[in-house]
Amino acid sequence: MRAAYLIFLTIVMVIAAGLHWASFSYFKAEEIETAAARLTLYRSTLENQLRHFAHLPFLLSLDPVVTAALSGQPPEVLDHRLARFSASAGIDAIYVMDNDGLTISASNTATAQSFKGQNYAYRPYFQEAMQGRLGEFYGIGATTGIPGYFYAMAVPGSGGTTTGVVAIKVDLSRLQDDWLASGERILLANADGVVLLASDPAWRYKTISPLTSVQRDRMVASRQFGTEALEPLNWAVALRDQTAIVGDERFLYLSTANLPNGWSLHFFAPDDQARTRAWLTTGAFLAFVLLSVSVLQLSRLRRVRTALQSSEREEAALRSANARLAVEIEERRMAEQTLQKTQAELERAGRLAALGQLASSVTHELGQPIAAMRNQLAASEMTVGPTPLNDKMQGLVARMENITQQLKFFSRKGRDSLELFDLVDVMQDALEMLQPSIESREAIVDFQPPQHEVSLVANKLRIEQVVTNIVRNALDAVEDSVAKQVTITAGSAADQVWFKVADTGHGLGDKTLEDLREPFATTKESGQGMGLGLTISAGIVSDHNGTISAYDNPDGGAVFDIRLPRNLTEEP
Repeated sequence: MRAAYLIFLTIVMVIAAGLHWASFSYFKAEEIETAAARLTLYRSTLENQLRHFAHLPFLLSLDPVVTAALSGQPPEVLDHRLARFSASAGIDAIYVMDNDGLTISASNTATAQSFKGQNYAYRPYFQEAMQGRLGEFYGIGATTGIPGYFYAMAVPGSGGTTTGVVAIKVDLSRLQDDWLASGERILLANADGVVLLASDPAWRYKTISPLTSVQRDRMVASRQFGTEALEPLNWAVALRDQTAIVGDERFLYLSTANLPNGWSLHFFAPDDQARTRAWLTTGAFLAFVLLSVSVLQLSRLRRVRTALQSSEREEAALRSANARLAVEIEERRMAEQTLQKTQAELERAGRLAALGQLASSVTHELGQPIAAMRNQLAASEMTVGPTPLNDKMQGLVARMENITQQLKFFSRKGRDSLELFDLVDVMQDALEMLQPSIESREAIVDFQPPQHEVSLVANKLRIEQVVTNIVRNALDAVEDSVAKQVTITAGSAADQVWFKVADTGHGLGDKTLEDLREPFATTKESGQGMGLGLTISAGIVSDHNGTISAYDNPDGGAVFDIRLPRNLTEEP
């Protein structure tokens, strides 16, 4: 069975290849026929353009004004006359030369590129005219640098002599512009194989055949192409199948040499349309074959379809069961995450509750002994005077008091009542209370209160605790820094107030806000703090339905951002 399919496929491909070749040859012949008609039209247009003004030098050579100017009369009248002729006939220039090739009058005398005073004895058209023939020549203007086609005729004098030469210059660039506008590829080459005009500007002044040294010397002597390098055109022609490759492009190619001066016209037509039509024909054949095979296979596919439908129903049921299972797995995973988070919160709440009871008990039990020790030390200092031991004991007692104050601060919840107050007032009160700590650390606290009121409804005392703890932590962080600065900013939005405390300390390091919120988590040295301030502050902010976040400042240090709801609609 498989061998039969391979044989059938081979036969179809052989037929398709033959059909493609035959159809391409047919459509290519049609394209070449169309291109030949276009080439004939372009050749006729070129011949008409060249011969349209061929008679004008002869007529001008018989003009009495021309003869008078060559006889020594002032040339101003002839200058004006030639300018009018040139403008009305659409000629680039008309000029008259004496027998030495010196231009004595020109239609462009009034322009900056006037031919007047120029000697063109080296030009072939002048030499042919002096020999009694109609001089014809294509070249780049030696004065203007603009290419054109030149005609020249001798001006007869008395007794069969020659008094000078009258010449005209015809601009063929309009013909080239028409080629370019048509979108077709065409070029005109002279008898030496130099491209004179081309629809592609890059082809102009290239050579379609190698130049001999004699040809190059002749062109240099006549200055026919100025300073052009006359490099070879990158092309190859296959006359057998009438194709040419120019650069990287492939064309159908036709040419004609039946032009004046031995010129040749070359036409390049793309073969894309012929190839496309050939491929469409081949594709139509293959589509017909495919359709026929499809019809034959249709009955077989119908039998297979019944079995596939049954299999698809089973597969759909399995996919549905898998989808439900995936949803259940995701719901269970989310429930487990919620449970873990709730357990963590309950554990923290339990630790904080136990810590509050412990803090209250320790504060109560240690308060009186510490006060008694301080009184004893004060009495000793009054009777005995200051001693190193007494100073050391004073420091230890102060450290113990600092620890009990933190415990007392943690166990104290404050009043549950709410009141309306300005956050700026709370921050200024906290800074006033922390002024001794600021001075002892020689720190700079930059607080620029906002111009508007930052009011909210909350427990004022507990919010003051938050501000005090956060700023005290910032002061502790900059204690060992070179730049000891704490920056405080505050503001409000429609439904919340906020303040930020940034310091120039050591930053958070590898710790997160969750790590620092744990009781007794601290980066201070032993005895400098218990690590309860941030735990207390986080609890107060949470009780007020606010948020607290912390991150490292890109310029160094840490930033604590506290946001609280304004609650202005609640009764204080």
